[in-house]
Amino acid sequence: MASKVSCLYVLTVVCWASALWYLSITRPTSSYTGHRQLSSISIARKNVSFGNIRTRPINPHSFDFLINEPNKCEKNIPFLVILISTTHKEFDARQAIRETWGDENNFKGIKIATLFLLGKNADPVLNQMVEQESQIFHDIIVEDFIDSYHNLTLKTLMGMRWVATFCSKAKYVMKTDSDIFVNMDNLIYKLLKPNTKPRRRYFTGYVINGGPIRDVRSKWYMPRDLYPDSNYPPFCSGTGYIFSADVAELIYKTSLHTRLLHLEDVYVGLCLRKLGIHPFQNSGFNHWKMAYSLCRYRRVITVHQITPEEMHRIWNDMSSKKHLRC
Repeated sequence: MASKVSCLYVLTVVCWASALWYLSITRPTSSYTGHRQLSSISIARKNVSFGNIRTRPINPHSFDFLINEPNKCEKNIPFLVILISTTHKEFDARQAIRETWGDENNFKGIKIATLFLLGKNADPVLNQMVEQESQIFHDIIVEDFIDSYHNLTLKTLMGMRWVATFCSKAKYVMKTDSDIFVNMDNLIYKLLKPNTKPRRRYFTGYVINGGPIRDVRSKWYMPRDLYPDSNYPPFCSGTGYIFSADVAELIYKTSLHTRLLHLEDVYVGLCLRKLGIHPFQNSGFNHWKMAYSLCRYRRVITVHQITPEEMHRIWNDMSSKKHLRC
């Protein structure tokens, strides 16, 4: 069995490398803006049941799973579900996470479920490669919206929907990105503390208090007609935040009646305000790049803009020097 998986993995890596080289030479990179047009669609979809919703949704999440792992939580209820936003071409990043901090077997006696979140790519070759990757690792979920920066909110809502539908008894959920290094020891033992009673209606990360940027040249531009207010509610940076699993269903249900915004972390903040849930500030969550030092990385929970090569190097160094004091 091990040799079969090894062969499949090698074959997948070769396929990825060949296809990405071909795509970079022969095809321009596509970008997609806007959201799928929705019309007269019932929110009662297969795989989803959230009880009676009395008002008609203004934002029905009407997408179907193209790739799913519905049985991932069946045998053992996870203490922590990790949802990682990624894109089709980031195979190296996904593999680096699987081999380092995202390895589901890192902590004996603590069940962790790691999942990568994707939409649908316009290129069928990339879709096929992700499907092959899924058949090997069984840690990918995909819905049939177009995978783009402007659809990052849909990606997060897909993750919330998945937890609420297939893993509602989990204790905690983390949402993060594929270029984030996570200090799992600090996350598990110092923040979440498996031996304590699980929290409810809990949400924490790097809390931002700000307002919309009106400069059309900005990556985070927000037009007035979409969001007229001068301030956002407090929200956690989308680079990494933690919440109790009960919040997943609450956010998903609230999103059905909340006008969609393309800034994912801001949108989650809007849903939290409607729910009366206040995100807690935690200085361990960093949404910027930090130069590596063993002692510095021992004090944090997340670090941003980490390449796959750096992820391996940092993980190996921290793992091999656990006995050293700072």
